[in-house]
This record gives sequence, C-alpha cells and structure tokens, in this order.
Amino acid sequence: MILAILDAATAEAELDTLAAILHDSVQHGASVNFVQPFAMEQARAFWQRQLPALRDGGAVLFVARQDDGTIVGTVMLGLDMPPNQQHRADVKKLLVHSRARRKGLARALMQAAEAEAQRRGLTLLTLDTEHGSAAEPLYHALGYTLLGILPGYALAADGTVLQPCAFFYKQLA
Repeated sequence: MILAILDAATAEAELDTLAAILHDSVQHGASVNFVQPFAMEQARAFWQRQLPALRDGGAVLFVARQDDGTIVGTVMLGLDMPPNQQHRADVKKLLVHSRARRKGLARALMQAAEAEAQRRGLTLLTLDTEHGSAAEPLYHALGYTLLGILPGYALAADGTVLQPCAFFYKQLA
C-alpha cells in the first residue's frame, strides 16, 4: 500500500477511479451524503466539484494505492475555514473500496491526514459519521472524542430511514 497526496491535476486524471470508490462505498451502505440510486455520473460530479478546493489549497486529498498503483481509498482534509477557525480542519470522505477493506487502509489514511494536519500546525480535527456505522469504532480507536449524537440527522444510503449522526473531534498535540 502506498499513501499519497493527490494534487488537483492528478485527481482530475483519476476522476473515474475516485468516482468508482465513492460509488462502491454508497452501494455498500456508506452514509457519505448520497442515497441510492446513485449513478457513477453523480460520483464523478462530486469529485469534479472538489477540484477547485484542491487547486486553491482549500482541501488536501489523500489516497491509498495498491502496489499496482490503483487507488482504493481516500480521505480529505477540508481546510477552507473562516478566519476564526484557521486552527482546525474537517475530515471528509474517508472511503475504502469494498475489495480493499479490512486491511488497515482507513486507519492509515486517517493517520496520514492527522500527520499532515499537525505538519500544518492545526490543533483540532472534526468529523461526523452515521452513528452505528463501521467507521465509528475506528474513530474511537484513533482517539477521537464523541461530542454527541444527533437523531434523525440524515437519510441512510438506501434512502429508507433517517439515521443518527455521531460528531467527533480530536485535539492534536
């Protein structure tokens, strides 16, 4: 596994692969702001909308590549914060393709994002996830603190029911 930061040009060249990971994640029930039916065109459009932030420094995109170079996981640091919140970032779109799960990629991606945040002098990371999701235990294991749970926050990926959302933060040393 190879971890890397993708610049906007490389992300644009990899749009189809990034879209495939997002599409696969939603198809496998990940609650990442989209509901089924979810087309590849929608996934591609999402990543296309991220390109300006990658270009102007408003976000950093980390990817996990297999040894053959294929991207199988992502996570973003959202850095576009108001003037009074320049000390923090939002963790977004932690995604691992279903064929690459249970190999430590999500943990490695999160650790890379945290290291980059520290390198930039950030002192606080925030994130949210569907309460009860497979990601929630990972965030606890990585030392994130549960701030609270909002009931009925967002539709489940299958679009059938409103699910609670868990909000987390981590103070960086």
